[in-house]
Amino acid sequence: MLDDVVVLLACPHCGADLDRAGNSLRCPANHVFDIARQGYVSLLSGGTKVVGDTAAMVAARAEFLEAGHYAPIAEAVATAVSSLAGCIVDVGAGTGYYLARALGGSDRVGVALDVSKYACRRAAKAHPRLGAVVADAWQALPVRSGAAAAVLNVFAPRNAAEMHRVLRPGGELVVVVPNSGHLAELVSALGLLNVDERKQERLTEQLADHFDLVSQETREFGLSLSPEEAVSVVAMGPSAWHADPEDLRARIADLPKPLTLTASVTVARYARRG
Repeated sequence: MLDDVVVLLACPHCGADLDRAGNSLRCPANHVFDIARQGYVSLLSGGTKVVGDTAAMVAARAEFLEAGHYAPIAEAVATAVSSLAGCIVDVGAGTGYYLARALGGSDRVGVALDVSKYACRRAAKAHPRLGAVVADAWQALPVRSGAAAAVLNVFAPRNAAEMHRVLRPGGELVVVVPNSGHLAELVSALGLLNVDERKQERLTEQLADHFDLVSQETREFGLSLSPEEAVSVVAMGPSAWHADPEDLRARIADLPKPLTLTASVTVARYARRG
């Protein structure tokens, strides 16, 4: 856990600044949080009812992303924040894939927030200037007010008020959501969860009290996946909670090889209001 990241964090119990004390973080009120041997720290306040991604889901996501299948999305995210100097906070960061690419070779630091400890274990190693923190996106984020130049939110829950709070004046929020046609060929073949056609419209409405839309673009590209890669792309998403793994493998094995799919997402930039 980098000192450059620690100075950006806040105690989840009282909101005070945190300082390093050996292998722990401590606030003036003596709330103490141990840094795990894998390099992340849990700053959950009183637990959470949110069920984070399982070890299997995280492993599937790591394998799929590191193979470069979603590289065009990562490139769009990195481009969106390239002109912003300062800390980048990723809410719902998963394995840290998108945040690591947004940081690139710059001297900026990143804070990866995710409710899954399995995700944070991987995120802690995703980039040398990245710190991983277990946190619930629906609670107060354990980040100091105004600490971030940019907030990322890629396929993740959105707490508009908290993302606004941690952004500094002039900061920007970058949100990636799937379009209704995202992986549609696989969704229809397997009867998976559909994406709401009004998702982007509802997103802008959800953020309207705190953010102004600056720009949005559609990123659409083809994918050619092996059966195993197709299993991974399902296993890393929300459909994983509703699909039996063995049944999924059997059904995908019956589909044409390789699987030709379309990835379609919207990458939107929002300016912090106020």
